[in-house]
Amino acid sequence: MSLASEKDQRFAYSDYLTWPDEERWELIDGKAYDMTPAPSTRHQMVTLNLVRLISTEVRGTACRCFVAPTDVVFSEHDVVQPDVFVVCDRAKITEANIQGAPDLVIEVVSPSTGLKDKREKRHLYEKFGVREYLLVDPALKSVERFTLGTDALYGRGDVFGPTEMLPLLSVEGITINLQEVFEDEA
Repeated sequence: MSLASEKDQRFAYSDYLTWPDEERWELIDGKAYDMTPAPSTRHQMVTLNLVRLISTEVRGTACRCFVAPTDVVFSEHDVVQPDVFVVCDRAKITEANIQGAPDLVIEVVSPSTGLKDKREKRHLYEKFGVREYLLVDPALKSVERFTLGTDALYGRGDVFGPTEMLPLLSVEGITINLQEVFEDEA
């Protein structure tokens, strides 16, 4: 099923579940976003490094680390597949998907998704109470972190460079060495 002719329609999770498995889509406020083309090898390397580092740190805690393509269902009209995320409330974890806001969401920015990650997804994650949102840019080797304030809004982002340590605020006791995240591919 191609959604090209229907992209102005407002979709629900029940529609999303009927789409072919070989197509990857996300819903934000009922709008369907195509997740093609496939990520670059650099994007995947950075993603895998993040998963490895975080998974090792959360082992033995109540928190679990997940990677795309795992559905996060915020509402009937909001279903996304973040690159990497951590859920510390086991009641949100079902066999099929995650129900509700993860504690930490990480999007690895690519040219085809960068604007959506910075605008639509940032707004979505703030709206549904994701405590910490990281935008990881493999090209710039930088991380921009947004955290919910007491007003339940994201403030200005903190920016971290490729040789810095990034303490996670939503998952206590974890600090990510960004040199390990942005390692050279050679």
